[in-house]
Amino acid sequence: GQDYIFVREFVAFAASVLVKAWKESDDSKGDTEVILGGMAGLHDEIAWFKKEASKWGVELSETVPQKANQVYCRFLESLMSPEVDYTVAITVFWAIEAVYQESFAHCLEPDTNTPPELQEVCQRWGNDGFGQYCHSLKKIANRLLEKASDDLIMGKAGDDVLKKAEVELIRVLEHEVEFWNMSRGTA
Repeated sequence: GQDYIFVREFVAFAASVLVKAWKESDDSKGDTEVILGGMAGLHDEIAWFKKEASKWGVELSETVPQKANQVYCRFLESLMSPEVDYTVAITVFWAIEAVYQESFAHCLEPDTNTPPELQEVCQRWGNDGFGQYCHSLKKIANRLLEKASDDLIMGKAGDDVLKKAEVELIRVLEHEVEFWNMSRGTA
């Protein structure tokens, strides 16, 4: 239920990143297509959460977001404003997706003792296809961060973007730790 709430908020964030890509990226790089492909996956993810909730008797409409989820969702919302640079937004977008993918991919590694009832979940987000998508997001983020670094070297703006991207990346990791701890009852 908490993941479902988060993903619904994440869709709005993804849409804002898509708009930033459309406005700020060179279309020949394919940024909008990569992000749009991820958004199609989010549609499937929401449908999957609904199916799983029904299977497990979880009433999603009655799920109350826990504090860690609320804080994380507010963080996403703060990054949706037009003032947030595309470089910062795509860095956050990549980090969120990569943490999810790598966490579940780890559960698929040999000798991890993942319970059989979680294998489907781990395969859903730990698979190579999702990993390739995350790699595509990483390439976009790295390209934009390199450009900001080059701009800084050339005396153009760039330092502010790099600092903000770093700060927000660290905030993503902090939110992820709190979110995962929430699922263990330790948030």
